[in-house]
Amino acid sequence: MTASGEPVAAAHSFGPTAARLLGLLRPFRLHVLGAVGATCAFAGLNVAAPKYLGDATDLVVDGVVQGSLDQSLGTLLAVVAGMYVLASLFNWIQGALTARAVQGLMFRLRASVEDKLHRLPSTYFRERSRGDVLSRATNDIDNIAQALNQVLTQLIVSVLMLFGSLAMMLWISPLLAAIAVATVPVSTWITVLVARRSQEHFARQWKETGDLNAHVEEFISGHEVVKAFGWQEQAAQVFGQSNAQLARAARKAQFSAGVVQPLMVLMSNLNYIAVAVVGALQIISGSMTIGGVQAFIQFSRLFTQPVGQIGGLLSVMQSCAASAARVFALLDAGEDPREPAVPAQAGPVAGPIVFEGVTYRYPGSVPAVRDLTFTVEPGQAVAIVGHTGAGKSTVVNLLMRFLEPSSGRISIGGQDISSVPRDLLRSQFGVVPQDAWLFAGTIRENIAYGLPDASDPAVVAAAEATHADRFIRSLPHGYGTMLENGGEPLSQGQRQLITIARAQLAGRSVLVLDEATSSVDSRTELLIRQAMQRLRNGRTSFIIAHRLSTVRNADLILVMDHGRIVEQGTHESLLAANSYYATLYSAQFAARDGRAGVLEGGL
Repeated sequence: MTASGEPVAAAHSFGPTAARLLGLLRPFRLHVLGAVGATCAFAGLNVAAPKYLGDATDLVVDGVVQGSLDQSLGTLLAVVAGMYVLASLFNWIQGALTARAVQGLMFRLRASVEDKLHRLPSTYFRERSRGDVLSRATNDIDNIAQALNQVLTQLIVSVLMLFGSLAMMLWISPLLAAIAVATVPVSTWITVLVARRSQEHFARQWKETGDLNAHVEEFISGHEVVKAFGWQEQAAQVFGQSNAQLARAARKAQFSAGVVQPLMVLMSNLNYIAVAVVGALQIISGSMTIGGVQAFIQFSRLFTQPVGQIGGLLSVMQSCAASAARVFALLDAGEDPREPAVPAQAGPVAGPIVFEGVTYRYPGSVPAVRDLTFTVEPGQAVAIVGHTGAGKSTVVNLLMRFLEPSSGRISIGGQDISSVPRDLLRSQFGVVPQDAWLFAGTIRENIAYGLPDASDPAVVAAAEATHADRFIRSLPHGYGTMLENGGEPLSQGQRQLITIARAQLAGRSVLVLDEATSSVDSRTELLIRQAMQRLRNGRTSFIIAHRLSTVRNADLILVMDHGRIVEQGTHESLLAANSYYATLYSAQFAARDGRAGVLEGGL
């Protein structure tokens, strides 16, 4: 099975995949028709030229015998030269038109993949490695482009040359034509046999390419962790195993594809020997002229060469179909149901947020959350606490419709959110993720990500409110500092401050703070908590936290354990109940006091 759950051995059906891929060329049919016309002209000129060369050879032979050359010889040679010049021109036209059609198709295919990635549910990316998805969106599409350029350029030429040269051979000598054609059934049988076997190998090759990319992406993203734990050797072993699997798959695919060409050359040479011997006998008997045999030999080469090329192109087509099947599998993956466009006059979704008996189950697993029931009034700060894996992030994902409840109902202001378009619903949320996500661009562009038209004073005000302005101004280029590789050269804590400033500037009515202070020191945490207190004024806030010190002032604390809400209330009421929350709180602060004692003793 592939990483995406698809069978490797029968990862694609060549016919339907090829038909679907060629169907995508329909918008570029004028370019394709022009390329076909230029190809026909190119093939016709190349097929006709050997006959004129044969006639020229006969004129030379007759001139040698008679002691004088016919004056028409020069004209004949000039015609042949002109035919080859025109053939080269048509070949260039064909290549240019084919390139425009193929690159136009690739542009649309990449755009379709990009659009699809935005419509895929979050569960799709949880079930697949990012490297494999990236490989489908890059490597496989590049392979399709290269293969289509080669196939559309050579396949039509090969077919036309094959039938054109066959017609000319039959015209010159049916006997020699029968000898030349005798090798075709054997060549066809070899080509079909190899193509069937190579299909599986090419599917495996591109699957292994995706897996290797996944490993590389993982090692690059976590290179500091790999080095910190001295895991370089083990990482190299994992890479080596994946690389070896790819090498084996590629070797089998290329070997099966490479078998065709040598066998075709062998059949061509045997054909050449037979034609040369019988042709010589025809000349001796007077049935054919030297020029006729010379032209026929050229036509036999033109006939056998396309047979070998078509055999090689079949392997290229198998590789192309394997990549196309992977891309189509991505495009056909289940996605969030399409929703009507949000009306321009659509108002915000507001009011109490109510969970009523909400359960969510990941496919093939136990429920992540069960029977969640609680109410959040507008402007309240709600903290969700519990051990890792308790289901805290799942609650927010359900609220933002990244996940859909298996049962139960979620409403805002009495309106079921399943009836609210996702874009409209999510436009109400400002999110500060646990892992600070920054894209390549300036600090100003990152802060204004949720409000691209924000003025510079507004961006600065958001940074000041979250205590990011000071360190930003200390940078050589200030707000114009370029960030790369997820936020370099900023520290992890500084990156988190930027994401908080981004949420501040966006001014959404609901805030989601997913461990927003997890990557900052205690002093910065205090400053952020003060800023968040101001930020939460008039807004509903969901705070996912492990550090219980950050949730003391929350209006409602939901305590989760194994997907259930085991307690809910304020900080004081939960401590007074002396139950699960009180145990978590006591254990956390006892551990903190213990660490402080160790540090004090050490000092």
